[in-house]
Amino acid sequence: MPTFSAPDGTRLAYRVNGEGDPVVCIPGGPTDSTYLGDLGGLSMHRRLIFLDLRGTGRSAIPEDTSSYRCDRLVDDVEALREHLGLPRMDLLGHSAGTNIAVQYAARYPKNIGNLALITPGSAAVGITITGEMRRERAQLRKAEPWFPAAFAALEAITEGTGSDWEAIAPFFCGRWDAAAKKHQAAGRPSNKEAVALFAAEGAFDPEATRAALAAFQAPVLLLAGEFDLNSPPQSVAEFAGLFPDASLVVQPGAGHYPWLDDAGRFAATTAAFLG
Repeated sequence: MPTFSAPDGTRLAYRVNGEGDPVVCIPGGPTDSTYLGDLGGLSMHRRLIFLDLRGTGRSAIPEDTSSYRCDRLVDDVEALREHLGLPRMDLLGHSAGTNIAVQYAARYPKNIGNLALITPGSAAVGITITGEMRRERAQLRKAEPWFPAAFAALEAITEGTGSDWEAIAPFFCGRWDAAAKKHQAAGRPSNKEAVALFAAEGAFDPEATRAALAAFQAPVLLLAGEFDLNSPPQSVAEFAGLFPDASLVVQPGAGHYPWLDDAGRFAATTAAFLG
């Protein structure tokens, strides 16, 4: 697995899958990039470069753990671009990784060709996802056999009386089958400190980021999953409105991992956008 040095000297790893023009991919979590797989066959269209965020996967644990903060991770993405020798790059972020991607876009707008935000987290731009929005998405699954227990757990979390996140896992997948269960377990973050410090004080400046994105000229794809509780289509639509040149796609039957729910549809949509 190739590596490069971050600005603070931390050794970071990345993996490469596919051929053609590169797309730098930032995972969520924060966790290593393994759970992204080959993004449903997107590697058949482009050369995907998956970054393992610091302290995850094969990337080293930094000496200064405050560097786990989201805005600090932008420097790692820029160091990867320089390491790869790319004057400009197409950038793809998933979930929490989109918070890194949009802060990168705000800081280095001329270094991006196309920006793809997949079931995006929205903390970096200050979009609030309400309990009612999550309930509305959840009700779409009421015919599922696991719904009663999962919905009860969701209500408890929403009301602040429970914290059984494992119980609501089915809501994040278009199909709660053996493959989804395996994927959910494999994608669980292992570095608790990295997760805890990702959104530490100072990690986000929504007002400044929104102002920068309003002037961002590159094309942007925002892809939501119809069933996704983490990034409901309403919040993703609001996110799309922050850019001058944004395309919003809601993938039918998909949850938080749309390449898992319908690989062909996801790959075709994303490849068509990236070109």
